[in-house]
Amino acid sequence: MIFLRRIELTGDPDRGHFPFDVPALRDFTRLEFNSPVTFFVGENGTGKSTLLEAIALRARLPCATGLPLEHEPTLAGVHPLAHCLRLGWMPRTKSGFFLRVEDFFSIARETKQRAEAMGVYAERFIDEPRATSYLPSQRHAVEERNGEDLHVLSHGESFLKFVQSRCTAGGLHIIDEPEAALSPQRQLAFMSIIKQLVADDAQFIIATHSPLLLAFPGAQIVSFDEKAPQNVNFEELPHVTLTRNFLSDPERFLREL
Repeated sequence: MIFLRRIELTGDPDRGHFPFDVPALRDFTRLEFNSPVTFFVGENGTGKSTLLEAIALRARLPCATGLPLEHEPTLAGVHPLAHCLRLGWMPRTKSGFFLRVEDFFSIARETKQRAEAMGVYAERFIDEPRATSYLPSQRHAVEERNGEDLHVLSHGESFLKFVQSRCTAGGLHIIDEPEAALSPQRQLAFMSIIKQLVADDAQFIIATHSPLLLAFPGAQIVSFDEKAPQNVNFEELPHVTLTRNFLSDPERFLREL
């Protein structure tokens, strides 16, 4: 299902100031989504994450931290772009999720700290009735929220569990650079999760540098390396060409470095 069909810039934004002065956003006016899975790709600083965040803000998606996106301080600079975006829905979905990997790492760290604190509590009050009733309920609350105790899993395993627990059928899910938490093998597992959710009418917009993820069958790939975001083919991507050439002759590349 493609819920979000298009985004377009409205009004008369000041192209000389952030975020409108970001290279790919200077000439941006409109983008159509033609697949339930869309990837934003481009060099660092080209604006893919900036536009991704603005879409999430405008769609009012819940985020990993639980804080409403409009109150998230790290997104303050993106608000002008979000206010100028018009989203075209068909149909509108109120379900979805926004995930940045750095937010996931923060949650995993907080979960570990909470688990350690509960362990200290248990050691001090192990014979008290309140400990035996409080600790299981707290553990259950963590598992209900995150799918499983994140601190007992590797980053890749916990990230996949987290995605499975938060991304739902019939929703718009926006994810920024998931490969930062995933090994190549886990990236393939992540693709399998996407495939299953798409079959249940979910839509994904993902910013990534990963050639593995970009190979997802039927995905729309939007490059931010030109003057404005534009659709490109997988085989045309510099990420793919560079990776293929490097793997075919790594010694040559290393000598040149």
